[in-house]
Amino acid sequence: LHSQGEMEQLLTYFVSPKLAEYKCDTNEAISLKLVRFPEDVDDDSTTFHPEYSHQVFGDDEVAFGYKGLQIQLFYAAGNLSTLFKVKYTSKVTETFDCVEADDVEGKIREIIPAGFTCNTDDFISLLEKEANFKPFGTLLHTYTVHSEEAGELTYQIHKADVTCPGFREYHERLQTFLMWFIETASFIDADDDRWDFFLVFEKYNKDGETLYATVGYMTVYNYYVYPDKTRPRVSQMLILPPFQGEGHGAQLLEAVHRFYCSLPKVQDITAEDPSENYVKLRDYVLVKLCQGLPSFAADKLHLGFSADMIKEAQDKLKINKKHARRVYEILRLRATDMSDEDKAREYRLEVKKRLFGPYRKNQRELAKMRKCLRPEELVSHMSQMDTQTQHEELEKSYQDVVEDYRRIIERLASQA
Repeated sequence: LHSQGEMEQLLTYFVSPKLAEYKCDTNEAISLKLVRFPEDVDDDSTTFHPEYSHQVFGDDEVAFGYKGLQIQLFYAAGNLSTLFKVKYTSKVTETFDCVEADDVEGKIREIIPAGFTCNTDDFISLLEKEANFKPFGTLLHTYTVHSEEAGELTYQIHKADVTCPGFREYHERLQTFLMWFIETASFIDADDDRWDFFLVFEKYNKDGETLYATVGYMTVYNYYVYPDKTRPRVSQMLILPPFQGEGHGAQLLEAVHRFYCSLPKVQDITAEDPSENYVKLRDYVLVKLCQGLPSFAADKLHLGFSADMIKEAQDKLKINKKHARRVYEILRLRATDMSDEDKAREYRLEVKKRLFGPYRKNQRELAKMRKCLRPEELVSHMSQMDTQTQHEELEKSYQDVVEDYRRIIERLASQA
């Protein structure tokens, strides 16, 4: 419900063509930047924009009351010292337009921690301190990526926690990116010592010195499993846009997986409400890890998903049964001649057997409904579970799964 004043403002907003010009798409208005050199500040090629802004500016992702709105959130590439500025060419006023502009600055201040600057010169002076910034925590993994422009670039993955000096404040700045790139993101209570943090940094040179730029990170929460185990659950994972598409997500997830595999107390590794892209990435990484295990050898894949696969994946790589099953399906597809009709049919039936699980559950639910629903309600539910519809949905699910699997197999082949 809206107050009378708010309703009048909304009516004015939608009716007046003049005021309609003061609507701004906040995904376009917000400019983000990771700054290494002073000249980056005015270099538009280093700017990127949010994928989402609804958690700050509402479902419409619109700010009202400004023309030419620019919201600058620039970060020093290493320690993420922040420049925050709001600029616009004109703004509505209560005096002349009888409406009030959105408090854009106030909304941003709610998510960025104190200590930012609003002065560009002050921000540029902070860049001089980047030489003092060093990655937090323990080095887990170092790898290189070839760049057409810069040649071989070196990256490091570190494990950190809140006991690392300066990490808490750094993390508060880092997690603000979640609001712009993860649709249902939320900030975490970093004071809980069951959180683990994994950070990716790029090493680069500036005036003969080695500096580090923030690339991305992952948070993992360690749940207790009776009687003496833990279950690490991936909560958030983000590779910042300037580094996406370069394989850093796979490097990070594999390094994290290998870290937990070395801990006897870990039962298995899971993820909290994983996105579709995360599931595909996890499939790729787990297949890469499992393909050398004896139980997943090519001559055993055609015998079906086995107890040996489940046990070996669990014992050696902390992979649970559900994820091991997907690994088996991908490796079996790679080992199957799909031009052979009999082998292709066997594979299709094997995958559909797993995919049919949710439909079996629906049938059990329907059997329960028969006892308690009125006839007209039962007809409605039965129509939703029409056999032909189920068959079509199952076939589509199978085709989608195989398409995803093929991409993973192609990626593995390209990395061989």
